[in-house]
Amino acid sequence: MSEALSTIAEQLVAEHRNGVKFHKFDGISGLPDAYRVQDAFVAATIGDDACAGYKIGLTSKRMQQMCGIDQPICGTIFSRKVFRSGARLSMADYSHLGLEFEICVRLGRDLDASNEPFTPEQAGGAIDAVAAAIELVDDRHADYSTLDINTLVADNSWNAGVVLGDFAPPPARLDILEGIAYHDGTELARGHGADALGHPFVPLAWLANHLAAGGRQLRKGDIVMTGSIVTTRFPTAPFTYRFDVAGLGSVEVSGG
Repeated sequence: MSEALSTIAEQLVAEHRNGVKFHKFDGISGLPDAYRVQDAFVAATIGDDACAGYKIGLTSKRMQQMCGIDQPICGTIFSRKVFRSGARLSMADYSHLGLEFEICVRLGRDLDASNEPFTPEQAGGAIDAVAAAIELVDDRHADYSTLDINTLVADNSWNAGVVLGDFAPPPARLDILEGIAYHDGTELARGHGADALGHPFVPLAWLANHLAAGGRQLRKGDIVMTGSIVTTRFPTAPFTYRFDVAGLGSVEVSGG
């Protein structure tokens, strides 16, 4: 990686530490560079933690429209940022906390990178469990009207953790499952598994192929967030959010 990209990664680390507002970095010339910066940023911040899996973002039309970006992106999930349903968060731990409502899948076996390109059916055949989940994102008060995909990707695609419901065996049809998001008991919005690029296995295959292109692969035990099927919510006061997915169960998170 070039010295310029290394410097950007170092600056990202410092800006997170110092609470600097998200802004565009002009020195990232495209997505390949953006993922190189992301790798360096993750390496500099993961410490003695481990990678629990990956988040995939911008897999639904509503999320792409919200961000003005027309393709999926991904980032690393740190093990220490994986929470169980019922977790209580402190909003002070985040610059600008957002919640996204998703279907999470877990790999039951490795997806050998030498077998790429993977089809959605091949990728889906490797999972052993699914769960209702809420992704935690921290956009650091980004201006969505000028959002830059390269900087967003470099910033680990804004992942700040995940809250997981109980894992269950995969149902026959993930695409037809309906998810309902609630805020303090009041329904907010609904989405379906098909909102994630037509089927959650489609972004999963995209991720497997993306990793394989860089010489990496999904491994047994990895969790993968397949993208929000409900538009991101940004709490501004003490909150409780619940996400119910028919046939999978529920996940809940609160904070203040």
